[in-house]
Amino acid sequence: MSSEINQDVTAVKATRTIRNLRWWVLVLFLMGVTVNYITRNSLGILAPELKNSLGITTEQYSWIVGAFQLAYTVFQPICGWLIDVIGLKLGFLVCAIVWSVVCMMHAGAGSWLQLAILRFMMGGAEAAATPANAKTIGEWFPKKERPVAAGWAGVGFSIGAMLAPPIIYFAHASFGWQGAFMFTGVLAMLWVILWWLFYHNPEQHPNLSKEELAFIKQDNEAPAVKLPFFTALKTVSKNKRFYGIAIPAFMAEPAWAVMSFWVPLYLANERGMDLKQIAMFAWLPFLAADLGSVASGYLTKLYVRWFGCSRTNSVVASSVTGAFLMISLALVAITKDPYIAIVLISIGGFGHQIISCMLSALVVDSFDKGQMATVNGMRGSTAWIASFLFSLLIGVTADKIGFNPLFIAMGFFDLIGAIFLVSLIAERRTKRA
Repeated sequence: MSSEINQDVTAVKATRTIRNLRWWVLVLFLMGVTVNYITRNSLGILAPELKNSLGITTEQYSWIVGAFQLAYTVFQPICGWLIDVIGLKLGFLVCAIVWSVVCMMHAGAGSWLQLAILRFMMGGAEAAATPANAKTIGEWFPKKERPVAAGWAGVGFSIGAMLAPPIIYFAHASFGWQGAFMFTGVLAMLWVILWWLFYHNPEQHPNLSKEELAFIKQDNEAPAVKLPFFTALKTVSKNKRFYGIAIPAFMAEPAWAVMSFWVPLYLANERGMDLKQIAMFAWLPFLAADLGSVASGYLTKLYVRWFGCSRTNSVVASSVTGAFLMISLALVAITKDPYIAIVLISIGGFGHQIISCMLSALVVDSFDKGQMATVNGMRGSTAWIASFLFSLLIGVTADKIGFNPLFIAMGFFDLIGAIFLVSLIAERRTKRA
Protein backbone atom coordinates (compact mmCIF):
# COMPACT_ATOMS: atom_id res chain seq x y z
CA MET A 1 0.00 0.00 0.00
CA SER A 2 2.74 2.42 0.96
CA SER A 3 4.58 1.51 -2.24
CA GLU A 4 1.53 2.52 -4.29
CA ILE A 5 1.28 5.83 -2.40
CA ASN A 6 4.96 6.56 -3.10
CA GLN A 7 4.44 5.79 -6.77
CA ASP A 8 1.44 8.15 -6.87
CA VAL A 9 3.48 10.92 -5.22
CA THR A 10 6.28 10.39 -7.73
CA ALA A 11 3.78 10.56 -10.59
CA VAL A 12 2.35 13.83 -9.28
CA LYS A 13 5.84 15.31 -9.00
CA ALA A 14 6.62 14.18 -12.54
CA THR A 15 3.58 15.97 -13.93
CA ARG A 16 4.74 19.17 -12.28
CA THR A 17 7.84 19.35 -14.47
CA ILE A 18 7.38 21.14 -17.81
CA ARG A 19 9.95 20.51 -20.48
CA ASN A 20 11.66 23.63 -21.91
CA LEU A 21 9.80 25.75 -19.38
CA ARG A 22 12.01 28.78 -20.11
CA TRP A 23 10.38 29.11 -23.54
CA TRP A 24 6.88 28.88 -22.06
CA VAL A 25 7.81 31.62 -19.60
CA LEU A 26 8.93 33.72 -22.57
CA VAL A 27 5.54 33.11 -24.22
CA LEU A 28 3.80 34.33 -21.05
CA PHE A 29 5.94 37.46 -21.09
CA LEU A 30 5.22 37.95 -24.81
CA MET A 31 1.50 37.90 -24.08
CA GLY A 32 1.99 40.72 -21.58
CA VAL A 33 3.97 42.85 -24.01
CA THR A 34 1.37 42.13 -26.68
CA VAL A 35 -1.49 43.56 -24.60
CA ASN A 36 0.85 46.39 -23.57
CA TYR A 37 1.16 47.41 -27.22
CA ILE A 38 -2.52 46.87 -27.98
CA THR A 39 -3.46 49.31 -25.22
CA ARG A 40 -0.87 51.93 -26.17
CA ASN A 41 -1.61 51.76 -29.92
CA SER A 42 -5.34 52.13 -29.42
CA LEU A 43 -4.86 55.91 -29.42
CA GLY A 44 -3.14 55.95 -32.82
CA ILE A 45 -5.82 53.81 -34.47
CA LEU A 46 -8.62 55.96 -33.05
CA ALA A 47 -6.81 59.26 -33.73
CA PRO A 48 -8.86 60.34 -36.80
CA GLU A 49 -12.17 59.92 -34.92
CA LEU A 50 -10.85 61.39 -31.67
CA LYS A 51 -9.73 64.49 -33.56
CA ASN A 52 -13.22 64.93 -34.96
CA SER A 53 -15.19 63.93 -31.85
CA LEU A 54 -13.20 66.00 -29.37
CA GLY A 55 -12.11 68.78 -31.73
CA ILE A 56 -8.41 68.01 -31.42
CA THR A 57 -5.87 69.69 -33.72
CA THR A 58 -2.80 67.95 -35.10
CA GLU A 59 -0.57 69.96 -32.76
CA GLN A 60 -2.73 69.07 -29.74
CA TYR A 61 -2.59 65.42 -30.81
CA SER A 62 1.20 65.67 -30.85
CA TRP A 63 1.07 66.84 -27.22
CA ILE A 64 -1.12 63.86 -26.31
CA VAL A 65 1.40 61.53 -27.94
CA GLY A 66 4.24 63.51 -26.38
CA ALA A 67 2.76 63.12 -22.89
CA PHE A 68 2.93 59.34 -23.23
CA GLN A 69 6.45 59.50 -24.64
CA LEU A 70 7.66 61.89 -21.94
CA ALA A 71 6.41 59.60 -19.17
CA TYR A 72 7.80 56.54 -20.96
CA THR A 73 11.15 58.32 -21.20
CA VAL A 74 11.30 59.39 -17.55
CA PHE A 75 9.97 56.19 -15.99
CA GLN A 76 11.91 53.50 -17.86
CA PRO A 77 15.00 53.70 -15.62
CA ILE A 78 12.76 53.98 -12.55
CA CYS A 79 10.70 50.93 -13.56
CA GLY A 80 13.89 49.07 -14.43
CA TRP A 81 15.43 49.81 -11.04
CA LEU A 82 12.15 48.83 -9.33
CA ILE A 83 12.14 45.47 -11.15
CA ASP A 84 15.80 44.89 -10.25
CA VAL A 85 15.07 45.58 -6.57
CA ILE A 86 11.67 43.99 -5.87
CA GLY A 87 11.78 41.33 -8.57
CA LEU A 88 10.31 40.79 -12.01
CA LYS A 89 7.04 39.19 -10.92
CA LEU A 90 5.85 41.88 -8.50
CA GLY A 91 7.38 44.84 -10.33
CA PHE A 92 5.85 44.01 -13.70
CA LEU A 93 2.54 43.04 -12.05
CA VAL A 94 2.08 46.43 -10.35
CA CYS A 95 2.86 48.33 -13.54
CA ALA A 96 0.48 46.17 -15.60
CA ILE A 97 -2.40 46.78 -13.19
CA VAL A 98 -1.85 50.53 -13.47
CA TRP A 99 -1.76 50.63 -17.27
CA SER A 100 -4.85 48.39 -17.50
CA VAL A 101 -6.92 50.66 -15.24
CA VAL A 102 -5.70 53.87 -16.90
CA CYS A 103 -6.52 52.50 -20.35
CA MET A 104 -10.12 51.96 -19.26
CA MET A 105 -10.20 55.49 -17.86
CA HIS A 106 -9.56 56.84 -21.39
CA ALA A 107 -13.25 56.15 -22.09
CA GLY A 108 -14.19 59.09 -19.86
CA ALA A 109 -11.92 61.66 -21.54
CA GLY A 110 -13.65 64.76 -22.85
CA SER A 111 -10.78 66.92 -24.09
CA TRP A 112 -7.24 66.69 -25.43
CA LEU A 113 -5.84 67.80 -22.06
CA GLN A 114 -7.58 64.97 -20.22
CA LEU A 115 -6.29 62.52 -22.80
CA ALA A 116 -2.77 63.91 -22.38
CA ILE A 117 -2.92 63.41 -18.59
CA LEU A 118 -4.16 59.84 -18.99
CA ARG A 119 -1.51 59.08 -21.60
CA PHE A 120 1.16 60.38 -19.25
CA MET A 121 -0.06 58.01 -16.52
CA MET A 122 -0.21 55.12 -18.97
CA GLY A 123 3.26 55.88 -20.33
CA GLY A 124 4.74 55.79 -16.83
CA ALA A 125 3.29 52.33 -16.16
CA GLU A 126 3.93 50.83 -19.60
CA ALA A 127 7.57 51.90 -19.36
CA ALA A 128 8.14 48.67 -17.41
CA ALA A 129 7.95 46.56 -20.59
CA THR A 130 11.43 47.35 -21.91
CA PRO A 131 13.39 46.70 -18.68
CA ALA A 132 11.23 43.65 -17.94
CA ASN A 133 12.23 42.29 -21.34
CA ALA A 134 15.92 42.29 -20.44
CA LYS A 135 15.22 40.89 -16.98
CA THR A 136 13.22 37.97 -18.36
CA ILE A 137 15.93 37.03 -20.86
CA GLY A 138 18.71 37.44 -18.29
CA GLU A 139 16.98 35.33 -15.65
CA TRP A 140 15.70 32.52 -17.85
CA PHE A 141 18.31 31.95 -20.57
CA PRO A 142 22.02 31.14 -20.67
CA LYS A 143 24.24 33.50 -22.65
CA LYS A 144 24.42 31.32 -25.75
CA GLU A 145 20.61 31.41 -26.15
CA ARG A 146 20.05 35.08 -25.34
CA PRO A 147 20.30 36.56 -28.87
CA VAL A 148 17.65 34.13 -30.14
CA ALA A 149 15.52 34.67 -27.02
CA ALA A 150 15.83 38.45 -27.48
CA GLY A 151 14.60 38.04 -31.06
CA TRP A 152 11.54 36.10 -29.96
CA ALA A 153 10.96 38.52 -27.08
CA GLY A 154 10.82 41.35 -29.59
CA VAL A 155 7.86 39.65 -31.26
CA GLY A 156 5.62 40.73 -28.38
CA PHE A 157 6.47 44.39 -28.98
CA SER A 158 5.45 44.23 -32.62
CA ILE A 159 2.69 41.62 -32.61
CA GLY A 160 0.68 43.77 -30.21
CA ALA A 161 1.04 46.69 -32.59
CA MET A 162 0.14 44.37 -35.47
CA LEU A 163 -3.01 43.09 -33.75
CA ALA A 164 -4.09 46.54 -32.53
CA PRO A 165 -5.69 47.82 -35.80
CA PRO A 166 -8.11 44.89 -36.34
CA ILE A 167 -8.88 44.54 -32.60
CA ILE A 168 -9.49 48.27 -32.17
CA TYR A 169 -11.56 48.39 -35.35
CA PHE A 170 -13.71 45.50 -34.08
CA ALA A 171 -14.08 47.07 -30.63
CA HIS A 172 -14.85 50.48 -32.14
CA ALA A 173 -17.47 49.04 -34.49
CA SER A 174 -19.10 47.17 -31.61
CA PHE A 175 -18.84 49.63 -28.72
CA GLY A 176 -17.69 53.02 -30.05
CA TRP A 177 -14.35 54.67 -29.28
CA GLN A 178 -15.04 54.69 -25.53
CA GLY A 179 -15.79 50.96 -25.60
CA ALA A 180 -12.60 50.30 -27.56
CA PHE A 181 -10.52 51.71 -24.69
CA MET A 182 -12.54 49.69 -22.17
CA PHE A 183 -12.16 46.49 -24.21
CA THR A 184 -8.37 46.73 -24.47
CA GLY A 185 -8.05 47.61 -20.77
CA VAL A 186 -9.97 44.45 -19.85
CA LEU A 187 -7.68 42.38 -22.10
CA ALA A 188 -4.69 43.71 -20.18
CA MET A 189 -6.29 42.92 -16.83
CA LEU A 190 -6.92 39.31 -17.89
CA TRP A 191 -3.20 38.95 -18.61
CA VAL A 192 -2.39 40.36 -15.15
CA ILE A 193 -4.22 37.39 -13.63
CA LEU A 194 -2.21 34.94 -15.77
CA TRP A 195 1.07 36.57 -14.77
CA TRP A 196 0.21 36.42 -11.07
CA LEU A 197 -0.79 32.76 -11.25
CA PHE A 198 1.93 31.31 -13.46
CA TYR A 199 5.12 33.40 -13.23
CA HIS A 200 7.85 32.57 -10.71
CA ASN A 201 11.59 33.12 -10.89
CA PRO A 202 13.67 30.08 -11.93
CA GLU A 203 14.85 29.17 -8.42
CA GLN A 204 11.28 29.05 -7.10
CA HIS A 205 9.29 27.79 -10.09
CA PRO A 206 7.49 24.55 -9.15
CA ASN A 207 7.42 23.29 -12.74
CA LEU A 208 11.12 23.76 -13.55
CA SER A 209 13.32 20.66 -13.58
CA LYS A 210 16.71 20.60 -11.88
CA GLU A 211 18.32 19.81 -15.22
CA GLU A 212 16.84 22.87 -16.92
CA LEU A 213 17.73 25.08 -13.95
CA ALA A 214 21.33 23.89 -14.23
CA PHE A 215 21.23 24.63 -17.98
CA ILE A 216 19.96 28.17 -17.32
CA LYS A 217 22.64 28.74 -14.67
CA GLN A 218 25.52 27.24 -16.70
CA ASP A 219 27.38 30.56 -17.07
CA ASN A 220 27.90 30.80 -13.28
CA GLU A 221 27.13 34.51 -13.30
CA ALA A 222 27.65 36.39 -10.05
CA PRO A 223 24.54 36.90 -7.89
CA ALA A 224 22.64 40.11 -8.60
CA VAL A 225 23.75 43.09 -6.54
CA LYS A 226 20.94 45.52 -5.67
CA LEU A 227 22.11 49.13 -5.76
CA PRO A 228 20.37 52.37 -4.71
CA PHE A 229 18.74 54.09 -7.67
CA PHE A 230 21.21 56.94 -8.19
CA THR A 231 24.19 54.69 -7.52
CA ALA A 232 22.95 52.34 -10.24
CA LEU A 233 22.54 55.21 -12.71
CA LYS A 234 26.01 56.53 -11.92
CA THR A 235 27.62 53.12 -12.34
CA VAL A 236 26.00 52.53 -15.72
CA SER A 237 26.78 56.06 -16.93
CA LYS A 238 30.53 55.44 -16.47
CA ASN A 239 30.49 52.45 -18.80
CA LYS A 240 31.27 53.39 -22.42
CA ARG A 241 29.48 50.29 -23.70
CA PHE A 242 26.24 51.82 -22.48
CA TYR A 243 26.67 54.71 -24.94
CA GLY A 244 27.41 52.26 -27.74
CA ILE A 245 23.93 50.87 -27.09
CA ALA A 246 22.09 54.04 -26.08
CA ILE A 247 23.07 56.24 -29.05
CA PRO A 248 21.89 53.73 -31.69
CA ALA A 249 18.68 53.36 -29.66
CA PHE A 250 18.26 57.16 -29.75
CA MET A 251 18.63 57.17 -33.53
CA ALA A 252 16.30 54.18 -34.05
CA GLU A 253 13.28 55.11 -31.96
CA PRO A 254 11.75 57.94 -34.06
CA ALA A 255 10.87 55.42 -36.78
CA TRP A 256 9.07 53.16 -34.32
CA ALA A 257 7.21 56.13 -32.83
CA VAL A 258 5.98 57.09 -36.29
CA MET A 259 4.77 53.52 -36.96
CA SER A 260 3.04 53.30 -33.60
CA PHE A 261 1.45 56.74 -33.35
CA TRP A 262 1.55 58.53 -36.70
CA VAL A 263 1.21 56.07 -39.59
CA PRO A 264 -2.61 55.81 -39.20
CA LEU A 265 -2.87 59.61 -39.37
CA TYR A 266 -0.40 59.68 -42.29
CA LEU A 267 -2.50 57.11 -44.19
CA ALA A 268 -5.65 59.13 -43.50
CA ASN A 269 -4.30 62.61 -44.30
CA GLU A 270 -1.81 61.98 -47.10
CA ARG A 271 -3.01 58.70 -48.60
CA GLY A 272 -6.77 59.29 -48.22
CA MET A 273 -7.62 56.08 -46.34
CA ASP A 274 -10.62 55.69 -44.04
CA LEU A 275 -10.62 53.81 -40.71
CA LYS A 276 -11.54 50.50 -42.36
CA GLN A 277 -8.68 50.77 -44.86
CA ILE A 278 -6.28 51.77 -42.09
CA ALA A 279 -7.33 48.69 -40.12
CA MET A 280 -6.67 46.57 -43.22
CA PHE A 281 -3.16 47.85 -43.88
CA ALA A 282 -1.70 49.56 -40.80
CA TRP A 283 -0.85 46.20 -39.20
CA LEU A 284 1.48 45.11 -42.02
CA PRO A 285 4.57 47.03 -40.81
CA PHE A 286 4.16 45.29 -37.46
CA LEU A 287 3.86 41.88 -39.09
CA ALA A 288 7.14 42.66 -40.84
CA ALA A 289 8.52 43.78 -37.48
CA ASP A 290 7.54 40.40 -35.99
CA LEU A 291 9.46 38.65 -38.74
CA GLY A 292 12.43 40.95 -38.11
CA SER A 293 12.35 40.13 -34.41
CA VAL A 294 12.45 36.40 -35.04
CA ALA A 295 15.04 36.69 -37.81
CA SER A 296 17.41 38.85 -35.76
CA GLY A 297 18.59 36.15 -33.37
CA TYR A 298 19.05 33.56 -36.10
CA LEU A 299 20.87 36.12 -38.22
CA THR A 300 23.55 36.26 -35.52
CA LYS A 301 24.09 32.52 -35.95
CA LEU A 302 24.61 33.00 -39.68
CA TYR A 303 27.27 35.67 -39.07
CA VAL A 304 29.04 33.31 -36.68
CA ARG A 305 28.87 30.41 -39.15
CA TRP A 306 29.68 32.29 -42.36
CA PHE A 307 32.17 34.89 -41.16
CA GLY A 308 33.47 33.47 -37.87
CA CYS A 309 32.18 36.45 -35.87
CA SER A 310 32.29 36.40 -32.09
CA ARG A 311 28.94 36.41 -30.27
CA THR A 312 29.16 40.17 -29.69
CA ASN A 313 30.24 40.97 -33.25
CA SER A 314 27.49 38.80 -34.71
CA VAL A 315 24.93 40.82 -32.73
CA VAL A 316 26.52 44.08 -33.94
CA ALA A 317 26.53 42.85 -37.55
CA SER A 318 22.84 41.93 -37.33
CA SER A 319 22.01 45.39 -36.02
CA VAL A 320 23.99 47.07 -38.82
CA THR A 321 22.06 44.95 -41.34
CA GLY A 322 18.84 46.36 -39.88
CA ALA A 323 20.21 49.89 -40.20
CA PHE A 324 20.71 49.47 -43.96
CA LEU A 325 17.16 48.15 -44.34
CA MET A 326 15.86 51.36 -42.76
CA ILE A 327 16.82 53.27 -45.93
CA SER A 328 13.50 52.00 -47.30
CA LEU A 329 11.75 54.69 -45.24
CA ALA A 330 13.48 57.42 -47.25
CA LEU A 331 11.99 55.91 -50.42
CA VAL A 332 8.47 56.45 -49.04
CA ALA A 333 8.89 60.13 -49.87
CA ILE A 334 9.28 59.49 -53.60
CA THR A 335 6.53 56.92 -54.21
CA LYS A 336 3.04 57.97 -55.21
CA ASP A 337 1.45 54.53 -54.76
CA PRO A 338 0.04 54.16 -51.21
CA TYR A 339 0.46 50.38 -51.29
CA ILE A 340 4.14 50.60 -52.23
CA ALA A 341 4.50 53.11 -49.40
CA ILE A 342 3.07 50.54 -46.98
CA VAL A 343 5.52 47.92 -48.32
CA LEU A 344 8.45 50.30 -47.79
CA ILE A 345 7.28 51.17 -44.28
CA SER A 346 6.98 47.44 -43.61
CA ILE A 347 10.61 46.88 -44.67
CA GLY A 348 11.49 49.62 -42.21
CA GLY A 349 9.55 47.79 -39.50
CA PHE A 350 11.51 44.61 -40.27
CA GLY A 351 14.82 46.48 -40.04
CA HIS A 352 13.89 48.39 -36.91
CA GLN A 353 13.05 45.28 -34.92
CA ILE A 354 16.35 43.65 -35.89
CA ILE A 355 18.08 46.69 -34.40
CA SER A 356 15.89 46.86 -31.31
CA CYS A 357 16.18 43.16 -30.45
CA MET A 358 19.93 43.15 -30.93
CA LEU A 359 20.35 46.20 -28.69
CA SER A 360 18.42 44.32 -25.98
CA ALA A 361 20.68 41.32 -26.52
CA LEU A 362 23.74 43.56 -26.07
CA VAL A 363 22.36 44.89 -22.79
CA VAL A 364 21.92 41.36 -21.45
CA ASP A 365 25.35 40.32 -22.74
CA SER A 366 27.24 43.37 -21.46
CA PHE A 367 25.88 43.93 -17.93
CA ASP A 368 25.34 41.76 -14.86
CA LYS A 369 21.94 40.56 -13.70
CA GLY A 370 21.62 43.19 -11.00
CA GLN A 371 21.80 45.93 -13.63
CA MET A 372 20.02 44.47 -16.67
CA ALA A 373 16.58 45.98 -16.09
CA THR A 374 18.05 49.32 -15.02
CA VAL A 375 20.35 49.48 -18.06
CA ASN A 376 17.61 48.49 -20.49
CA GLY A 377 15.40 51.09 -18.86
CA MET A 378 18.10 53.72 -19.38
CA ARG A 379 18.56 52.55 -22.95
CA GLY A 380 14.82 52.81 -23.51
CA SER A 381 14.71 56.21 -21.86
CA THR A 382 17.38 57.49 -24.23
CA ALA A 383 15.42 56.10 -27.17
CA TRP A 384 12.18 57.69 -26.07
CA ILE A 385 13.77 61.10 -25.67
CA ALA A 386 14.24 60.96 -29.44
CA SER A 387 10.71 59.60 -29.86
CA PHE A 388 9.25 62.44 -27.79
CA LEU A 389 11.17 65.17 -29.62
CA PHE A 390 10.39 63.73 -33.04
CA SER A 391 6.66 63.52 -32.31
CA LEU A 392 6.62 67.16 -31.25
CA LEU A 393 8.47 68.02 -34.46
CA ILE A 394 5.86 66.15 -36.49
CA GLY A 395 3.05 67.98 -34.68
CA VAL A 396 4.53 71.36 -35.56
CA THR A 397 5.61 70.62 -39.14
CA ALA A 398 3.40 67.86 -40.63
CA ASP A 399 0.52 70.15 -41.62
CA LYS A 400 2.98 72.62 -43.19
CA ILE A 401 5.55 70.46 -45.00
CA GLY A 402 3.97 67.02 -44.94
CA PHE A 403 5.55 63.75 -43.83
CA ASN A 404 8.02 63.23 -46.70
CA PRO A 405 11.02 65.13 -45.22
CA LEU A 406 10.51 63.25 -41.96
CA PHE A 407 10.56 59.86 -43.72
CA ILE A 408 13.79 60.82 -45.49
CA ALA A 409 15.41 61.69 -42.15
CA MET A 410 14.27 58.42 -40.57
CA GLY A 411 15.78 56.48 -43.45
CA PHE A 412 19.30 57.54 -42.49
CA PHE A 413 19.16 57.95 -38.71
CA ASP A 414 20.07 54.33 -38.04
CA LEU A 415 23.20 54.42 -40.19
CA ILE A 416 24.49 57.16 -37.88
CA GLY A 417 23.66 54.97 -34.90
CA ALA A 418 25.48 52.04 -36.51
CA ILE A 419 28.71 54.04 -36.55
CA PHE A 420 28.59 54.41 -32.75
CA LEU A 421 27.61 50.77 -32.31
CA VAL A 422 30.62 49.56 -34.30
CA SER A 423 32.98 52.09 -32.65
CA LEU A 424 32.04 51.41 -29.02
CA ILE A 425 30.78 47.82 -28.94
CA ALA A 426 32.36 45.75 -31.73
CA GLU A 427 35.30 43.61 -30.65
CA ARG A 428 38.59 44.14 -32.51
CA ARG A 429 40.60 41.19 -33.74
CA THR A 430 43.84 40.62 -31.87
CA LYS A 431 46.80 41.20 -34.16
CA ARG A 432 49.09 38.22 -34.63
CA ALA A 433 52.71 38.67 -33.64
